[in-house]
Formats: sequence, structure tokens, C-alpha cells
Amino acid sequence: MTTTTISTETGAPTARLLLPADAPREEWEAVRRAGIGGSDVAGILGLAGKHTGPRHVYEEKHGRPTFTGNEAAEIGTEIEDFIARMFTKRSGVKTTKPPGTLVHVDRPWMRVNVDRYTYDPPGPVSGLLECKNRSEYQADQWEDGAVPDAPAIQCHWGMAVGGWDHGYVAALVGGNKLRWVRLERDEEMCEWLVDYCGQWFERHVVEGLPPEADGLEATTDLLGKLWSVKPEAIAEVDLAKAKELRARRADLKARETALDEELRTVENEMRLLTGENEIAKADGRPAWSWKQNGAFASKRFRQEQPELAAQYTHMVPAIDTDRLKADHPKTYADYRARVLRVPEKGV
Repeated sequence: MTTTTISTETGAPTARLLLPADAPREEWEAVRRAGIGGSDVAGILGLAGKHTGPRHVYEEKHGRPTFTGNEAAEIGTEIEDFIARMFTKRSGVKTTKPPGTLVHVDRPWMRVNVDRYTYDPPGPVSGLLECKNRSEYQADQWEDGAVPDAPAIQCHWGMAVGGWDHGYVAALVGGNKLRWVRLERDEEMCEWLVDYCGQWFERHVVEGLPPEADGLEATTDLLGKLWSVKPEAIAEVDLAKAKELRARRADLKARETALDEELRTVENEMRLLTGENEIAKADGRPAWSWKQNGAFASKRFRQEQPELAAQYTHMVPAIDTDRLKADHPKTYADYRARVLRVPEKGV
């Protein structure tokens, strides 16, 4: 894609260039740790899905990376140019690459690396574009002009740092569908993000206080990997706090059981109404389905059809964990999950 030079220093009314795009990786990482960027905001707010939460951002800011990249992230970076080209082709809006990392002129902790600038020839820059590569499983989140919370928040953060009055989010969905949305600057949203993230930065980065526990699955995964476990070591906790947490957990488990039973009752009524049919409709519109497309009951199949099961059984490679544990106990321990168990009787 041809890169157009815009005739302003940064193209951002309220930001200056902090680090050029061709700066060494080490400098970029140091600059990233010292402020809040667009990709951090959704994590701080718990809106970044199953991969990132506030604790992840906290660890990253203190020099303890929790994400070292994967194939999806690599592909997303590689096809950014393609998404930007397709966006221009479909929307008519021109784009160009930004000069590097921007920092707010008055709040040095506010930083952003936008994917592209948008402009009307010959310039100046008028807004920003965020490019996303998304799975087909997320297609419904991008229909009818909708945009999911995380990229919308990231776009608004870019507007808050750069001072633009609009921005775009473009997503390649399922590898073959382009969806794009224009977002107008929401001043109330920008002010709230600046206030919330500013307080978070001061408390958790400047003062260094860890975020409180949250209910994100990503946090559960992270906490299970965060420390090198000391076998049989004991953590002394406050008695009142221990009793409070145990009581809350017991209450939630009881409510979970009751809700599970209530949910099964509702779903069983749906099954009764469906009977031998696969699809239930109401007034000609789909209400629900009950198809025979779930997991295969291997254990029951082996018990009831042993001869047939033998014909379709084959050996598969498996790790001998017992031998690994004996030969390499430290490596074995590094890959073993931590399990939280709460005894019925206790404090």
C-alpha cells in the first residue's frame, strides 16, 4: 500500500510524538510499560474477553509479561495492511500509517499506537482507524453496524489521546467479510475513560498496589501461573477474612446449585415441547433447537457396543506423565494446574 505523508508533525490535535515507529523493540516496550495504551484500556475495564484482565495489565506494567504472542496475533499484524486497503476500497476513506507512539500533551501517562490515520486528501489527518481480525464465531457481534465493546473502547481511547472527533473500526470477520463502523467522539465517554484509567494508573502503576481479585476466567488462569509453588508452604490469612470468604463461597455455591436446577427445569420443558423434532418455532420464527449434534458418548458406546467399538478404536500418542514426573519433577510441576479446594469443615 502506498504511504501518504501528511503535512503535520503528528496529525493529532492533542498529542505529540513520543517514539518513532522504527524505534528498537526494547524502547517500545519501555514506553509501553510507563503509560496506559489503547490495548490496555479494555483489559483494565475487564472487557478484553478471556485473555486479558486488570491483573494482566498490572503485571505487564511492572515488567512481568503475561503474553508473549501467538499465531493469531502474528496474523493480525501481518494482514493489517490488507484490512486498511479493503476499508479504503469499501468506505472511500483514505488511510496512512502513523509516525509512531503518541502521548497526550498534558497527561504523559496517556499513550496510543493507532493502526492508521484517516484523512481527506491532501490532509490533514481527521481521525483514526483500528484494524481487527476476528473469528467467524464472533460474526454476530459485527452485524447491523454494531461493534463490540473492546474495539469501541480502544477507538475512543485513541480519540481521547489524539483529540480527534471521530474514528473507525474495521474488522475482517471469518477471513472473508469486512465490517466497518464510524464512531463519533463521545465527550462524556472520553472524560470517564481518562478519569478511571488515570486513577487506575496512579494506584496500580505509580503506587504499585495490585488490583483486587475479579471474576474473569483470564484472571483465574493467570493466578494459576503467577507464582512458583512452594510445596506444603502455608500462607497465614486473617481469621475474619477467611470466614467471610468461606461463607460467601458457600452461599454462592448453594445459589449456583439452585440456579442450575431451575435452568434444567426450563430447558427440560423446552425439550418436552420439542419432542422428536429438531427445531421449535413460534409464529413462524425459530425459538430454539434440540439437535443430535452434541458430544459422542464414547463410554456408553464401548459398554453397549463392545465389538463395534473395538473395530473403531485406535492407539493415539499420549504423554507418560508418571514417567515425566519421576524423571523431571520440576518440569512436571511447572505444567500442572493449581486446584482450589475448600473443605466442608474448617475455620
